[in-house]
Amino acid sequence: MSYFAFIFAAFFAVIAARQALAQTAAPAPAPAGPPNITAVLAKGGQYTTFIRLLKESRVDEQINSQLNNSFNGLTVFAPTDGAFNSLKSGTLNSISQQDQIELVLYHVLPKFYTLSTFATTSNPLNTQASAAGGGADTLNVTTGTAEGQQVNVSTGVVETPIASALTTDFPLAVYSVNKVLLPYDLFGPKSPASAPLPAADGKPGKGPKSAAGSAESAGESSSAPESNFSGWRAFFLGAGLVISAIGSAFC
Repeated sequence: MSYFAFIFAAFFAVIAARQALAQTAAPAPAPAGPPNITAVLAKGGQYTTFIRLLKESRVDEQINSQLNNSFNGLTVFAPTDGAFNSLKSGTLNSISQQDQIELVLYHVLPKFYTLSTFATTSNPLNTQASAAGGGADTLNVTTGTAEGQQVNVSTGVVETPIASALTTDFPLAVYSVNKVLLPYDLFGPKSPASAPLPAADGKPGKGPKSAAGSAESAGESSSAPESNFSGWRAFFLGAGLVISAIGSAFC
């Protein structure tokens, strides 16, 4: 009898242990969701201005949508708050809202790049701004070593090294930069307006005459010979009349 009691006690002990383990076991981790650009930047802690521009321009929505539907991935250069603070006062306010969108898109490359792949990439690189506007909003990325340990980004207006990587998990790579990438198309030197060519005598040249003026001048030139001819004809007619009258008087 004691033997069966022992078997039953052991059986119930095993069941109780399994229930206790089931209650204390940690739940399985949820599958990772799609990448979110603002979440990555917020975790970095020093990109509030860039986050604000992304949201105001709604480029963040565009990036997140592309990440969910792209096989190429995206690369984002994220300027720090210190980078924006170092800009000349009024720089952002001096450009239109459309140009601000272009500025934000200029910091996004339509392809996923690791630091090592930058070493074998051909310059210049297209940005999302060049894709959207059809212009020449490109930039150059150069590496100091074959391993890509030092990577510099140049726009033709500014040049800055990549300071750190916030994430390099495909399909999104985000790199921190300490300068705002200013597109040459917006912030490069503008060509001066063409000055009028000087005349041969050194005086400012006059503009071309109008067709009406030329015609009028031509009319004046052509009328001069005709006027002289009419005067001589009148002279000879008058002289003939005088001679005729004198001849009649003597007859």
